[in-house]
Amino acid sequence: MPGTTTGKKLDLSKLTDEEAKHVWEVVQRDFDLRKKEEDRLGELKTKIEKEDTKRELLGNQTSLTESYCIRCLQPFKFLVNSKRQCLDCQLYICKSCSLYNKKEHGWVCNPCHMAR
Repeated sequence: MPGTTTGKKLDLSKLTDEEAKHVWEVVQRDFDLRKKEEDRLGELKTKIEKEDTKRELLGNQTSLTESYCIRCLQPFKFLVNSKRQCLDCQLYICKSCSLYNKKEHGWVCNPCHMAR
């Protein structure tokens, strides 16, 4: 089939200099976008790992996790900063460290949301 490159090398020898330059620019843009995405995902993975470590260290402190947001460590206060339980990790978080999931009718902490 014409135009397929599966298992074959693409013959670009018949392109004009202008067309070859355009193809090169498209390939370069694709490479740059892939690199940016790879970097972004690497940063996201690092953030999630840091949050997991924090959760492991603080998650066993029941008195702490019942009274303070596991993410930002702000104290829970009735009405002002009420606690919510994350649907995924089951730990308590505040409103600013979580997002409401309409589909599941519950809260998900920011790191669990990033991991999803």
